Amino acid sequence: MGYVAIKGGETAISEAIALLDFLRAKDSNEPPLSIGGIQHQLHALHSRVLSEGGIYHPKLAALAIKQNAGDTLEAAFYLRAYRSTCPRIGITPLQKTEQMRLIRRISAAFKEIPGGQMLGPTSDYLQRLFRFELLDESPQRFQQIAKTWLHNIPDECLPTSFPKVLDSLRAQNLLPPVETKLHQPFDITREPLVFPVPRSAALATMSRAETGSLLGIAYSNMRGYGDIHPTVAELRVGYLPVLLPHPISGELMEAGDVLMTECEIVAMYEAPTKDSKPTFGLGYGACFGHNEVKAISMAILDRALQKGQQQGVENPSEDPEFVLLHVDGIESMGFASHYKMPHYVTFQSDLDRLRTTQKKGESL
Repeated sequence: MGYVAIKGGETAISEAIALLDFLRAKDSNEPPLSIGGIQHQLHALHSRVLSEGGIYHPKLAALAIKQNAGDTLEAAFYLRAYRSTCPRIGITPLQKTEQMRLIRRISAAFKEIPGGQMLGPTSDYLQRLFRFELLDESPQRFQQIAKTWLHNIPDECLPTSFPKVLDSLRAQNLLPPVETKLHQPFDITREPLVFPVPRSAALATMSRAETGSLLGIAYSNMRGYGDIHPTVAELRVGYLPVLLPHPISGELMEAGDVLMTECEIVAMYEAPTKDSKPTFGLGYGACFGHNEVKAISMAILDRALQKGQQQGVENPSEDPEFVLLHVDGIESMGFASHYKMPHYVTFQSDLDRLRTTQKKGESL
């Protein structure tokens, strides 16, 4: 087996990093991206990194996007690394998403829902046609967009919270009752996944999973490798108040709020027991930021994993080990990227074996 000497590695690496920074700044005629511009004008990209990074820090999420030239996986990696250095100063009590300050709320299950549908900011109803005027958008036109919208806001006050659509279904005994016994949630940042895992571990893993990975496996279920054909009971996007106990009085106080997306689906019938009637099954998805595709995919996989646990695994999307170990973008990226690292010794061994095999074949 042969070994290859490597020279000049440290200098080459430092120059490669400098070149990466040069690519970001080579067109000096363009102004540098501002953190606020990334956060607000690229909010879909920003939300994706925010949810996959596993820590709610909008400013650092924007910085990670800028520093990594828009690479979502690398940006999320930076947030994960930063999170690992942060001390844990407290644990929030159970948060109630009914208290979300909504900017969007829809239901595909009912036309009329308590509190009404709220379309909010969405591209669902756009034709996928280019707006070529944005190629050379003037600052004055850009500022006018916000002024016009704010000027047309109606004077009537919207309610601060809305009831859950699932509450009406549960009142009709079409859903299983809410569990009164609360279980300690699984902490995926401190405990390894050892299968079988509780549902809280699956939900926590998927909440910071890579959006495309979740969508791909959920799509496999939707198109036939599974039988979850869901109806979105309610999809919510809004700011959830984060309540923490006061250090002296112990009374809950609002420490801030987080932008999040929540999806609740109903799908399939739950098998009845001697003491209960058949009901709909539930799937739940939630993540930081405004990322509806991720929340819907997560809810579908949550329902699929429950089905696999109750009735046996028949498809990959129902296997918790398959799903949970293949949806984390940081883990997946790390494994794929490690193939770029030196494999000189192992490849030399492969070359030796191949040459030996060829020689043996020629001698026959």
